[in-house]
Amino acid sequence: MDWSGGESREQQSESKALPPLPRVWIGYLLGVATMIAAMIAVTLHPELAKEPLLIPPLYLFLAKFISLIYWLVCVYEYHVVLAQATAGAYPIKPLRAAWFHLIPIYGLYWVFKWPRELARFVNSRLEAPLMRPDRTGLAVFIALAVFLCWTAALA
Repeated sequence: MDWSGGESREQQSESKALPPLPRVWIGYLLGVATMIAAMIAVTLHPELAKEPLLIPPLYLFLAKFISLIYWLVCVYEYHVVLAQATAGAYPIKPLRAAWFHLIPIYGLYWVFKWPRELARFVNSRLEAPLMRPDRTGLAVFIALAVFLCWTAALA
C-alpha cells in the first residue's frame, strides 16, 4: 500500500529542500547605512561627539535597530538551515540562537559561543577538522565588536 499520497520520490525530495540562506549583502548595506547615519548625526549635531549619546536621532536609532533585527533574522535562518540539514541533530535551536543575543552581558558571550559550537559541530561531521572553533568564535565576536565600537565612535 502506498502511503505517500500519490507523490513521486522526486516530489518528496523537492518538498524537503533546504530553505535559502539569508542574503548577506543586505546586512552589508544596513551596516553602511548605519555608519552613514552616524556620520550625518555627528555632522548635524556636533555636541553628540562631546557628550554621551543617551537619545540618538531617530534616523540613527532606526538604522541601528533595523540592523539588529536583520542580524537576529540571519542568525535564526542559519540555524533553521542547520537544523533541517542535520534532521534536528544540530544542538542549538534557531529561536534560542537569536534570542540569546538579547540577554545583557551574556549576549556578548553568546556571539562568541554559537559560532564556536557551529565549528565544533561541523568538525564532528568531517573526517579531518576544517574549522578551528576558538578562532571562529573569536572572529565573529571581533567583527561585531569592531562594528559596534566604530558606529559608537562615529555617533
